Amino acid sequence: MLNLFILMIERVGLIIIVAYMLMNIQYFKNMLTERKQLATKLQLIVVFSIFATISNFTGVEIGRDQIISDQLFTTLAANSSLANTRVLTIGVSGLIGGPAVGVSVGIISGIVRYFQGGEAAFIYVISSILIGLFTGIYGGRTMKKNSYPTVSEGMLIGALAEGIQMVCILIFSGDLQESIKLVSFISLPMILINSLGTAIFLSIIIATLRQEEQTKAVQTHDVLHLANETLPYFRAGMNEQSCTEAAKIIKRFIKVSAVSITDQERILAHVGAASDHHIPSNGILTSLSKEVLQSGKIKEAHSHEEIGCHHAGCPLEAAIVIPLKSKGTTVGILKMYFTDATKLTFVERQLAEGLGNIFSSQIELGEMELQGKLLQDAEIKSLQAQVNPHFFFNAINTISALIRVDSEKSRSLLIQLSHFFRSNLQGARTNLIPLSKELEQVEAYLSLEQARFPDRYQVNIEVAEGLSEVLVPPFLVQILVENAFKHAFGSRKMGNQIWVEVTKQEEGVRVSVKDNGLGIETERLIKLGKEAVLSEKGTGSALENLNKRLISLFGENGKLHFETSAQGTAVLCTVPYREKEEGKAHAYIDR
Repeated sequence: MLNLFILMIERVGLIIIVAYMLMNIQYFKNMLTERKQLATKLQLIVVFSIFATISNFTGVEIGRDQIISDQLFTTLAANSSLANTRVLTIGVSGLIGGPAVGVSVGIISGIVRYFQGGEAAFIYVISSILIGLFTGIYGGRTMKKNSYPTVSEGMLIGALAEGIQMVCILIFSGDLQESIKLVSFISLPMILINSLGTAIFLSIIIATLRQEEQTKAVQTHDVLHLANETLPYFRAGMNEQSCTEAAKIIKRFIKVSAVSITDQERILAHVGAASDHHIPSNGILTSLSKEVLQSGKIKEAHSHEEIGCHHAGCPLEAAIVIPLKSKGTTVGILKMYFTDATKLTFVERQLAEGLGNIFSSQIELGEMELQGKLLQDAEIKSLQAQVNPHFFFNAINTISALIRVDSEKSRSLLIQLSHFFRSNLQGARTNLIPLSKELEQVEAYLSLEQARFPDRYQVNIEVAEGLSEVLVPPFLVQILVENAFKHAFGSRKMGNQIWVEVTKQEEGVRVSVKDNGLGIETERLIKLGKEAVLSEKGTGSALENLNKRLISLFGENGKLHFETSAQGTAVLCTVPYREKEEGKAHAYIDR
């Protein structure tokens, strides 16, 4: 019995080695992740039928209660039996593939065993089918949960499966006494070996798949981290600075020899090996890159010649080139180079292809954001244009009326109006201007309005220290002051006061225009800043347009707020603290 145990361990060892080799083949690992599919089940039947056939031909020939032969053979003597690992392979096939796979492998291996001959060979056809059905039913239950039996469950099921075979020998054999002798001799080593073998086989599968999942989890984490790191640069557009930073990040994460990014015509970035001749701003060097730009399909090169770099001494021996696309058009390429061609494997290709898709999406997102900003800017300019004519017509009418009465004052007012026009044109070209410029516009407006209504209004302007150059939207203060002039005081001729205050708050810069007017009716207050409010003195669109501009520039936090009572009204808004950067026309500092 001890000799049989040792011989069976050798047979199990052979099966385990083959199992280990299989689990290192990616194709087989992929099969196990798709084992519910019919095509996969058919493949599992083929694989495990081969396993079971090997088990039959590597068995140990038994004669009653002794070992006859442990050599490879195809046929048995009429009165002998065979101790093998067939039950192990049938059991594992059922546990992995379910009833259909288990029964199919059982039938095939049982038929092979039947033709090997020996005493009552038909018994092993019956036992093989029953074992396949038993393990398959159990395996089918775990398949529904998308899992595998545990190692301890595998050990127990392996023992029970071998037990089924022993029972079949006792029941279907014609000579009960001889069957008892045979079972007594082989049962203990066979049960132990098949139990242990099933557990080891399952442990290899489970450990390999778990390692695969852990590897994928790590890779997914790295890819997501990489995508997050590169996102700001690819969103910034395809330029040398952004692509160089992105290439550095990609090389650090992917561990390749060099990373290169190009647009449709020239190299934008090259980081790593061969940087001496793959230089940014140069035209595209390699024929491989030109092929990808033309075809829009991913390509690989596994030799220096395939890369197509004609520079003498170029160390690059392999490459994978991925097209970068936006809206279906190839706008550039990402190239990952290797100085050792063996480092370019299937894994690197899959990873590169996935990264190419991610980076293409980032580039397209950046282009969409740019278009969105341009549309938003155009909308803001349109809103500004809607506001300005309202004041211009009034100013021209005032000057026209003064020409015959006071020509010098008319001349002065024309100068003020020209200043206002100039500021207006500047405001139409930008969304933000320094507060000092805005207050100059307000002063010009006040000069023109005071000419129309002498001594009717008193305007007090207070700006906190250090805020004169803070950036605000053009016409912000002027529109609020104009609105107070027109609507705050009704027909009151005297004692009309307006206070303009600009202060620094924790959330930003607060601009406030207050008056001591009559207040605003509740019905009108609800609509202000949200829709045009018709009145006798205007179209009612000024505050609505201003509020839209503020929200477009700063979001909901920048919108107008109204506070009103019988003692007057305050209109407030808060803008981010931004200043014009010294020496740069279009750069701003957020604080």
